[in-house]
Amino acid sequence: MKRACLAGAVAGIVCTLLAGAPAAAPAEPPAAALACDLLLAGGRVVDGTGAPWFRADVCVAGDRIAAVGRLDSARARRRIDASRLVVAPGFIDMLGQSEYNVLVDNRAASKITQGITTEITGEGAAIAPVNQRMIDEGKEVWEHYGVKPTWTTLREYWRAFEQARPAINLGTFVGAGGVRNLVMGAGDRRATPAELAAMEKAVAQAMEDGAFGLSTALQYVPDRFASTEEIVALAKVAARYGGSYITHQRSEQYQIDASLDEVFRVAREAALPAQIYHLKVACKGNWGRMGEVLRRIEEARAQGLDVSADQYPWTAGENGLDANLPLWVRDGGPDKMIARLHDPAVRARVRAELGKDDRSWENQYECAGGAKGILIATVVNPELKKYEGKTLDEIAQAEHKDPVDVIMDLVVADRAHTLNIIFIMDEQDVRTALRHPLVSLCTDSGAEAVDGIFGQQKSHPRAWASAPRILGHYVRDEKLLPLEEAVRKITSLPASRMGLAGRGIVRPGMYADLVVFDPATIRDVATYTDPLHYSAGIPYVAVNGQLVVEEGKITNARPGRPLYGPGYRPADGPKALGGGPRCGAFAQLLQHLFEIPQSIRPALDGRGEQGAAR
Repeated sequence: MKRACLAGAVAGIVCTLLAGAPAAAPAEPPAAALACDLLLAGGRVVDGTGAPWFRADVCVAGDRIAAVGRLDSARARRRIDASRLVVAPGFIDMLGQSEYNVLVDNRAASKITQGITTEITGEGAAIAPVNQRMIDEGKEVWEHYGVKPTWTTLREYWRAFEQARPAINLGTFVGAGGVRNLVMGAGDRRATPAELAAMEKAVAQAMEDGAFGLSTALQYVPDRFASTEEIVALAKVAARYGGSYITHQRSEQYQIDASLDEVFRVAREAALPAQIYHLKVACKGNWGRMGEVLRRIEEARAQGLDVSADQYPWTAGENGLDANLPLWVRDGGPDKMIARLHDPAVRARVRAELGKDDRSWENQYECAGGAKGILIATVVNPELKKYEGKTLDEIAQAEHKDPVDVIMDLVVADRAHTLNIIFIMDEQDVRTALRHPLVSLCTDSGAEAVDGIFGQQKSHPRAWASAPRILGHYVRDEKLLPLEEAVRKITSLPASRMGLAGRGIVRPGMYADLVVFDPATIRDVATYTDPLHYSAGIPYVAVNGQLVVEEGKITNARPGRPLYGPGYRPADGPKALGGGPRCGAFAQLLQHLFEIPQSIRPALDGRGEQGAAR
């Protein structure tokens, strides 16, 4: 025990010192010849720290980076000439949405082909916990895609994930909206003390099952009905386990100042880090305010609040078509909403409300400039496929309908499963956020594919090409920010925010999640109207040491792992220890030197992996 305590203390001190240190130069290789399973030879290494690139070989042995430097004497089973390519850490998607998709198609094709090797997900209504009522409400989705939930808890979901053997790593938050729905349904009312206690218990269980913290999606039902006090109470539970708070904040439109106040309040009162999903300032009357929003985040940090954000590099968002409807229509969930929409009086009221420039609520329809700014992306009902890729205006004109009636008719016909692309942002605001050092990457989209069942539907191009759009369009073509800084923002920054031990940096001892891309040709190919195209210029992607993309083609390797949050408690053992994102490998080395028993070493070498406690 003394040895273990000494190792932990030394590791903690060294980790603290390394956390603020610049990236070290490549170490000299050992005298004995290295045995590499994969050798990336002579590439420009952009290591993820933001430091200038350097020329080096990268040796992969097993699932780890074994050495970085001049490795002339290394033996390799596979050697790849990377002399004209950039070698970077695998990209990390802070809002991936693929927790269900990877059970349907384990390739995660549109993600790995854009260099994403790890996803964090679980916005608002996460994959678990669920009950039979919630499973039944998604019947049309399960039947359409062919995978019905066999789980009710997050721990049970991880079993399904491992059985599916996805190509990417994945971690998730527990959704406050999900546990609210679990306990009290989707109605607009305050939780009773007993219901709040039940929600707190559900959050605690999810944290022990591996959640990274608490998430909210406060634009949507039922999250929208939660008070700030309810969110704080649940966030305090996550904080007890070392978790964080991540939010689709209550307003991205004209109430954004009050919404930011709420984010900061949750971080302050629950005493935990906070992350703002897909940061934006939506609606034309709000454009130009991104600099002000970022200054508010900086001011909150100056006051001691650990707050940051992520974004996707596009001016259009995507969500459910029903999100265009007033909140009172959506109250109670899809069945009650659909019943209301059969009432002519309700429909008349909806038409009137959507046509007003009323900034007191999140009027998404008005924010998009009406029917011309809303594009139907994905439907579940096959009879509605003809509408994919068309704007509401085009549909309304073709069918001689009011565009708001088109919305209501599609919501009813597709039982609220239709997704729409909404053009609500300004390019300059997107660019302002992209330059900011606190803003990391998200796609806010599940993995897609050009074939299989996902190849039969439209989607947002952010699912296909968010990272290449940053590195190609904004870095190479627009010179908006340096390559090294852009890579840092999509690798080590999200890794450090989530405490992902051993990921996000190219360094010996780290997991071999690697992207090899051509800086001259990397680019986004997918568009809003023609999205089904993989990105260009990324010939090689490795996940946990195995190539999932080779010479631009998807391989048969499926090495993805579940990533467990800081409160994870294995079912058959004590809580595992975690290692910080910059120094997990060093801490492991110290533990090895001090001969810590296997039972209390970090759970990093099995199928699952645990994030660091904060």
